[in-house]
Amino acid sequence: MRPGTSSLSPFSPLPLQPYSASMHICYIHQHFSTKQGMTGTRSYEMARRLIAAGHRVTMVCGSSDLNAPSFGKLEKRVNDETIDGINVRVIAEPYANKMGFARRVLAFWRFAQTATQVVRDSEADLVFATSTPLTVGIPGMKGSRKLGARFVFEVRDLWPEVPIAMGIVKNPLIKWYLQRLEKQIYFAARHIVALSPGIREGVIRTGYPAAQTSMIPNAADTDLWLPSTERSADPRFGPLEDTRFVFTGAHGLANGLDSVLDAAAELKRRGARGVRFIFIGQGGQKDKLVARSNAEGLNDYCTWLPSMPKNELARLLPQLDVGLMILQNLPAFYYGTSPNKFFDYIASGIPVLNNYPGWLAGMIEENRCGIVVPPDDPRAFADACLKFHERRGELKQMGARGRALAERDFSRDKLGAEFVKALESAAPR
Repeated sequence: MRPGTSSLSPFSPLPLQPYSASMHICYIHQHFSTKQGMTGTRSYEMARRLIAAGHRVTMVCGSSDLNAPSFGKLEKRVNDETIDGINVRVIAEPYANKMGFARRVLAFWRFAQTATQVVRDSEADLVFATSTPLTVGIPGMKGSRKLGARFVFEVRDLWPEVPIAMGIVKNPLIKWYLQRLEKQIYFAARHIVALSPGIREGVIRTGYPAAQTSMIPNAADTDLWLPSTERSADPRFGPLEDTRFVFTGAHGLANGLDSVLDAAAELKRRGARGVRFIFIGQGGQKDKLVARSNAEGLNDYCTWLPSMPKNELARLLPQLDVGLMILQNLPAFYYGTSPNKFFDYIASGIPVLNNYPGWLAGMIEENRCGIVVPPDDPRAFADACLKFHERRGELKQMGARGRALAERDFSRDKLGAEFVKALESAAPR
């Protein structure tokens, strides 16, 4: 059965009973960020909606190069702040996308150890943990057990399925341990929230009850990302008559950004002009990508920028032309991801160029809000870029259809209400 085609519609929340009691929810997200940070704000937005529903939220998070602007100076191992009504406990465990795999694993484990004690001391009524990494489930599982509280787990990526498919985890013993940990965390949870159809199906494949899952994807913040009729005159983005394709987010192995450089090389080979690729973000592969761009003379097609705070990016994105949805060609990604950037693009009213099949590709084609090309096909990618450039007059209409999709199916308020109900449904009556 194709992911997302089970008899339970992935967009249909469980039949829920109304919940009237106020809860104290301990919410664990290692990469929590506000709009001042340079990464996703799902947990910030969902925590605010829990508070609006009458609940109290303690957020347990770590520190990283991307979320650091959200916090003040971290002077202790565990630092306390109040952000928009959220009691935030920041664990000073550094993390950065550019870290090597072993160093990142160490950061995950050290955070989990400290977070477990923080959760145990929280006196929470319900514990909620959101991946990645998978290890955030450890303080959720252990902390809830000590508190005698219900545990809800949110799966943003299928771990360890994805790192195994990417060849990052090869050792059979480590694979066995991670798969065992995955099942332990799942089955300790009263309810699981999945962010895409494939993630939900992956959870169910472990034997976890389908009736105890909800599919609540990432959302479009339609109040932050607003379509614009202006186009950026920043000279870094090439001439105004160029069509600007923008990628926002991590520059890592999973993102497969060499495919964009392959397309740039194909455009150069043809002598085609008028296309500019703008990369905004950072990650372990960025230095290699920039070095390749320099070595192959692709800088007439490419602009490289560091990560930006969400508020700043929200002003820039609608002034560009096309959003790039790029991932490494792995079947695990086809239905198993829910990228923030896609929802930012469609909320901004810009069309999307997508280079892999799956549920997002289906939505793009069904709603005519972009173009989908086959993976690992630089010629088809280059052709699509030129098609966008030659049909510049159609971009606004395509973007408007994407914006309509964002407002209809993926508004933060709509999905936030489903999220609140899912957590309330898991609480003791």
